[in-house]
Amino acid sequence: MILVTGVGGNLGSAALAALRAGGAAATGSSRTPGEGTRHLDFDDHASLDLTGVSTLVLISAGYAEDDQVVGRHKAVLDAAVRDGVNHVVYTSLTTAGDHLGFALAHRATERLVRASGPPWTILRNGLYAELFGGLLIWAGDGVESAFGDGALAAVAREDLADAAAAVAANPARHSGRVYDLVGTPITAGQVADQLRVPHRTIGLGEYRRRLLDETPGLLPFQPPLLASIATGIRHGFLDGTAPDLTDLLGRPARDPLAMAVAAASATRPEASL
Repeated sequence: MILVTGVGGNLGSAALAALRAGGAAATGSSRTPGEGTRHLDFDDHASLDLTGVSTLVLISAGYAEDDQVVGRHKAVLDAAVRDGVNHVVYTSLTTAGDHLGFALAHRATERLVRASGPPWTILRNGLYAELFGGLLIWAGDGVESAFGDGALAAVAREDLADAAAAVAANPARHSGRVYDLVGTPITAGQVADQLRVPHRTIGLGEYRRRLLDETPGLLPFQPPLLASIATGIRHGFLDGTAPDLTDLLGRPARDPLAMAVAAASATRPEASL
């Protein structure tokens, strides 16, 4: 049986849906499981029962400080070894993302995966097209960002889910492989053109100030992570391409520009329509 963690989130739930659509014997897990899924809480080690799991799709448990994320992943990998899991698929971060503020937790987890014992596959996921569009800031008659003219090799989240499902359905074929799953480079200007509004660039200092002073609900570690995405895109560190995504999918990737435009449109204030 294949088990996908984190199905309470968008990537995990989409990967599980893709596996089931392909006829795989798959289930999911979450700390708040629904019908047909398991209860696994990465912070509650007693809940980490992987008995009967042949392939584990470990969706990164981000949204925390590095030590907490890595600790969660180690606990799950320890349980995988204890319970006889045959293959681990880990959703990591694109190789080009080494400059990002959340790269360390991914690279540390990759080390743990390689050293854990079971055969493994690492999926180095590019940043979501939906995230790129969602980070554009509506202001007046247009959008603003700290991305400048930089491009992001963005990926539709569903394509990453489909790629994870393709690997998990036939893990032996992908044993010991590291895939760099990036898409077609897009810019904030292109998104703005599709929206038929202007794009204005703001400085990184101004962006950080807005994150700290004007964005309620962010946890203390999140503003530096978001600022690292902005500077990485702005200075051309995240625009590289690779064929791995389409090779795994066996089809063309979804258009990341369309996904980014849809995400930006969803946050558009009614006054600017």
